[in-house]
Amino acid sequence: MSQTDSIRVLFCIGVNQNFFDATPEVAKQVWAAFGEMMKGIENMPGITVLGNMDDDKVMVGPSAGWPWTTYVLADVQDFATVSAACNLFRTVIVGEGPYRLWKFCKVEARTGRELIIQ
Repeated sequence: MSQTDSIRVLFCIGVNQNFFDATPEVAKQVWAAFGEMMKGIENMPGITVLGNMDDDKVMVGPSAGWPWTTYVLADVQDFATVSAACNLFRTVIVGEGPYRLWKFCKVEARTGRELIIQ
């Protein structure tokens, strides 16, 4: 994807209090679901992940907003694909269910374009 036909997206991901209140068994299941979601974003057609950053060394505890727990920077082909990536939080099941990932995490996608300094 070139800069002219893609959207630069910063997926801002926060872990909420439900994760910290979970039993160790459920927390492991959430972590596995989180990995499934991250791989889902990376492998989604129309998304090129440029990098990610984990902020849980200096930002401890739940994050309902900035500063977020982790970030994914990506070039995405269109807004529908951005929405599909965010939808993974609604569809990825934690363990055997009944909970979905969004019970434990949230995502906010900031969209724009690459800044070209000339």
